[in-house]
Amino acid sequence: MNKISHTSKDEADKSSTLGDAQRQILDEFDYDLFVIGGGSGGVRAGRLAAAGGAKVGLAEEFRMGGTCVIRGCVPKKLMVFASQYGPAAEKAARYGWKGYHAGEFDWLQFRSMLNAELSRLEDIYQRNLGNAGAEIFNARAVVKDAHTVVLSTGKVFSAKHILVATGGRPFVPNAPGAQELGITSNEVFNLREFPKRILIVGGGYIACEFSFIFNGLGSKVTQWYRGARILRGFDGEVRDFLAQHIHNCGVDLHVGIEVERMERRDDAIWVKGTDGREEVFDQVLFATGRVPNTKGLGLDRIGVKHGRNGEVIVDEYSQSSVPSIYAVGDVTNRINLTPVAIREAMAFVETVFNGVPTKPDHENVPSAVFTQPEYGGVGMGEEEARDQEKIDVYTASFRPMQSSFIGTDDRVLCKLVVSQTTQKVLGVHIIGPSAGEIIQLAAVAVKMNAAKEDFDRAVAVHPTMSEEIVLMKTPARSD
Repeated sequence: MNKISHTSKDEADKSSTLGDAQRQILDEFDYDLFVIGGGSGGVRAGRLAAAGGAKVGLAEEFRMGGTCVIRGCVPKKLMVFASQYGPAAEKAARYGWKGYHAGEFDWLQFRSMLNAELSRLEDIYQRNLGNAGAEIFNARAVVKDAHTVVLSTGKVFSAKHILVATGGRPFVPNAPGAQELGITSNEVFNLREFPKRILIVGGGYIACEFSFIFNGLGSKVTQWYRGARILRGFDGEVRDFLAQHIHNCGVDLHVGIEVERMERRDDAIWVKGTDGREEVFDQVLFATGRVPNTKGLGLDRIGVKHGRNGEVIVDEYSQSSVPSIYAVGDVTNRINLTPVAIREAMAFVETVFNGVPTKPDHENVPSAVFTQPEYGGVGMGEEEARDQEKIDVYTASFRPMQSSFIGTDDRVLCKLVVSQTTQKVLGVHIIGPSAGEIIQLAAVAVKMNAAKEDFDRAVAVHPTMSEEIVLMKTPARSD
């Protein structure tokens, strides 16, 4: 447990990576904690440490709130909401409402409202951190040595502990023209004009979400993915189900294709695919993955070990190979979700500042994909579970009453993956309206090691879509 006592001054003196920071060993550090990055993980760690009496500094080079608040989860979810109202008008007419017409989406009005909301949230992040007693610097920070950070303003600070929470950044392939003409999720929320024709490159959850978003807002959407099936890493049945939904809603989805090259032609972007096809678009959005944002931070120079994709390698307590330096969130490339970054930050504060060694819990983390309909999942998918043990798989796919009443073919899916030996529910997967809301409660059951009989004993809430997860009695297949 000696490692978890965490860089006392005596321990720091033993570090071969200290360099200039050795002058601080017998003196006071400027800060007990200096955080690099003002996203959800960094702000939570800084706020909790400062509230507990630590002297905390935090530097953010862009905007407080990080990827999630400024250019990720929050603006994307607001775009999801916006994209649902157009199709809803058509469904309302089928339900008997007269005179409903979606009209044309006003991108500039929405963008203005979106920016105002993001500024409001950014102010809350900054205010809460400041109220806790932390000092905030609107500057880029790099690490000079194990206990020293240098800001782009020229200021230099020493810190007993340094926390790297710089998140990730979008990856854009090196195809000719892609870097110059393509956009990513960083830029998509600030487009000057709404694209009538858009190519979305990628097959992960971000790409699929934006395909539904732009389709719902009125764009003609094409999606290219280099793999054979979208949503790599997800349950196979879920992948196929959502791919069919993408096709059904009008998105021109193609797999096994990449961008070969791009050129500006008049007011449009000409794109050639690796299968030889050529098309013209107003925008090309690359959602081809994200990489840890460690470039230029100076970490490699002082001996902080990195992984193949640039991530900071940390132990179970988020400590790097340099004892005084820690990292949480996407920059560690563990589970790249905002709530996970927050949990890692809380565990870091417990370990380092409260004297209670705490490992962040990465088991059975629920997640949601805000496609339309949504997907919510927790635990193992069918393929992963089958590789570990014999399982029973319960599935129900059907048209919910809201769809069947008006004759639309929108379908939902409920799925349980169950251990044959213990009857423990290993995974829950739901595709349907508000699946992200439903899976939060299902995650509690999975986290409590609920068995299939526990689900069976629960009384169904009728009439709902989600009642199917407690009504499925016979396995669809057993392996």
